[in-house]
Amino acid sequence: MHPKVSIVTVCYNSASTIEDTIKSVLSQTYTNIEYIIVDGKSSDNTLDIVSNYKTNIAKVVSEKDNGLYDAINKGINLSTGEIVAILNSDDFYQDEQVIEDIVKLFEKEQLDACYADLVYVDKLDTQKVTRLWKSGYYKKGMFFKGWMPPHPTFFVQKAIYEKFGTFNLTLKSAADYEIMLRFIHKHNIKLGYLPRVIVRMREGGISNITLKNRIKANREDKKAWIINDLKPKPFTLIFKPLSKIGQFFK
Repeated sequence: MHPKVSIVTVCYNSASTIEDTIKSVLSQTYTNIEYIIVDGKSSDNTLDIVSNYKTNIAKVVSEKDNGLYDAINKGINLSTGEIVAILNSDDFYQDEQVIEDIVKLFEKEQLDACYADLVYVDKLDTQKVTRLWKSGYYKKGMFFKGWMPPHPTFFVQKAIYEKFGTFNLTLKSAADYEIMLRFIHKHNIKLGYLPRVIVRMREGGISNITLKNRIKANREDKKAWIINDLKPKPFTLIFKPLSKIGQFFK
């Protein structure tokens, strides 16, 4: 029996994008999928759109939460699959074969987790690629060089969350970085790489990348190391944002 894959989508007032997300999950060729949607009490017609697909969605929760990562943790705790994935409400899978390819890799290599590549796309024209995040194969110590995989491509055994914990709610923007640092670098889980694009992510806009935001993010990245009793190298936190520059030219 092939493993069940739980896919968690967290949303809040996502009416303009969530249908693409839902369709990309429901169109997968892999059939043993549990789809969970955690809504933060949307005030637009997000839930009306979700309702159109309710017969194919395992669980829908709509209630106030304490932010994105709190909602993700709810979804993980609700999941009953052996493998858990997080797909944000403005992201969608590249094609219908994604979950099938991921499961094949898990089964072939007996993995704890795996990741892949991602493209950023224009917010309105999702066929227009603006950046390519090509992850590459992981080697021990790469987090010291600022490496991290794109979180929407990160598939994890539920047992790993149960063993090492879920998202740290003391972090506002770096909780995804922290959990991957914790699982991969600190606990050395068995990790695999699928060398192809599996997720298309809508670009948030260059205007959001301000110096102030970068300084805040840098502080959170540093905190991610501290709370795990880890010490980064002198240039680790500088290399992390610099490592993304090449994504604009690939």
